[in-house]
Amino acid sequence: MIDVHSHFIPAQMLAWLRENSDAVAATWEQRVPNKEPFLTVNQKWSFELKQEFYDANKFLAAQAEAGVEHSLVSPVPQLFLYDLPPDLTATAAEVYNNALASWVREHPNRLSGLATLPLNDPEVAARALQRAMQQGLKGAIIGPGTDGQLLSSARFAPIWQAAEAQRAILFIHPLLNEDPRIQQKMMPNLIGVPWETTVCALDLILNGILDRYPHVKILLAHGGGFLPYQVGRLNQGYQSWPVVKNALQAAPQDYLQRFWYDNVLWHAESLRLLQNVVGTSRVLPGSDFPFDLKTWPPTEAEIQASREFLGSFSL
Repeated sequence: MIDVHSHFIPAQMLAWLRENSDAVAATWEQRVPNKEPFLTVNQKWSFELKQEFYDANKFLAAQAEAGVEHSLVSPVPQLFLYDLPPDLTATAAEVYNNALASWVREHPNRLSGLATLPLNDPEVAARALQRAMQQGLKGAIIGPGTDGQLLSSARFAPIWQAAEAQRAILFIHPLLNEDPRIQQKMMPNLIGVPWETTVCALDLILNGILDRYPHVKILLAHGGGFLPYQVGRLNQGYQSWPVVKNALQAAPQDYLQRFWYDNVLWHAESLRLLQNVVGTSRVLPGSDFPFDLKTWPPTEAEIQASREFLGSFSL
C-alpha cells in the first residue's frame, strides 16, 4: 500500500524552531497527562507533538506495521509560517526541505517527499520549488492561499509556472478556518478544513488555473472537501449562468476529474461517491498520519493510480 498523505518534522527543523522560538513564538506545553507536549507556533493551531512526528524510526515502524510500503511525506501545515516575515518563512522552508530531502534519499524504497514553500513571497517560493525538486522531492504542499488571496491570484503565477515546467505535485492542504462563527468545539477542523479546500478548488476551476497549467498534479486533501458532493449544483450553475459557463472550457464535472484526491474520509459511502464522481483512478490512499484525525491504516485504493501520480519510485 502507498500513503500519499502523511506528515513529518525532521530533527533539524525542530532544532531550528527551538533556536528561533522567540521569532516564531514557538512554545511547548504539557497540557494533558500521559500525552506528549503540544507545540504552538505564532499563537495558533496547537497540536500534540507525538514522537511519530519527529522520530524517523517510529514513523517508519508505524507505517510498516499498518502495511504501508511507501509514504509521500509532507511538512505539517502548522509550520507553513505564511503569517511571519517572508525572509523568516523562506529560511524555515529551506531548513525543512533540505532535511526532508536528505531523509527521503536515505530511504528511496520507503519514502517520497514534498517541500514547503514561502507562499508569502511567490518569487522565492518558485525558486524553492525548483531547488526542492532538484534535491529529489516530488513537489510541494501548500495552503489554499495567504494574506486573503486565493491561489488563482496573479501574485502566485511564479509558483504555478515553476510547477508546470517541472510537472510537480502541488498538494493543497487547508489551514484552519478563522471564521469567528465556528471558533468552538473543534469546528475549525471539523468543518472549516474541508470548506477551505472547497473554496480553493472551485477558485482554481473558475479562474482557469487547471487550463493554464495542465501538467501540475494538484492533490486535494480530505477527499476534496465538499466539492465532489456539490457537483450537481456546479453543473447546474454552469448551465444556468453565463458568467460561469463563459469562464470554463468544459463542465465542472470534467474539471473535478482533473484533480487528484486522497481518500481520508472515514466513510465508505462518501468514498464511493467520490470515486463515482471523479473516477477510481483519481482517488489515492492517504492517512493524515500521525495527527489525531487520521485514517489508520489507510484505505486501499488502486495501486496503479498511486504509481501514475508519484512517478518513479522504488519498492
